Amino acid sequence: MSTLYRKRLIPDECICLNNDDIIVQNNTQIITIWKTLHPKTEFAKGISYYVIDKGWKISKFYSEQDELVYIYCDIIDTFYDENTDSYTFTDLLADVIVENNGDVKVIDLDELATALKSDIISSHMIVTALNRLDALLKIIYSGELQEYINILDQYLILL
Repeated sequence: MSTLYRKRLIPDECICLNNDDIIVQNNTQIITIWKTLHPKTEFAKGISYYVIDKGWKISKFYSEQDELVYIYCDIIDTFYDENTDSYTFTDLLADVIVENNGDVKVIDLDELATALKSDIISSHMIVTALNRLDALLKIIYSGELQEYINILDQYLILL
């Protein structure tokens, strides 16, 4: 299986996700199960669906008691290095939280603006992030996100 990295722009860091277990991998998707890198009171583990061709990571965050906390969607950019068989997923800062009651929150747009002002991200990548965010919001509002959640739910027993 490939090695996965999470690259953040704010703060500038790249972390190997060597504790994530890859349970599905192909050219368009990777599904992982994981425990938090740093203990948190709100959630302890989760399952993530990297939708590579769409530029999304859709995650279900769970408490230690196996209760769904929320669905968290990252806008990402993916780089695959075939020489090292590794994927680097760059967080493009804009995120969406879908609460258990159905409420939808778009967050961290201020970080996107800060990154542009500070020349951390190019205007081209801002456009990419906003287009991917728009496409994600359209599937959330249309109810089509459930199709992706159903795929994740097939693997919950492994969590």
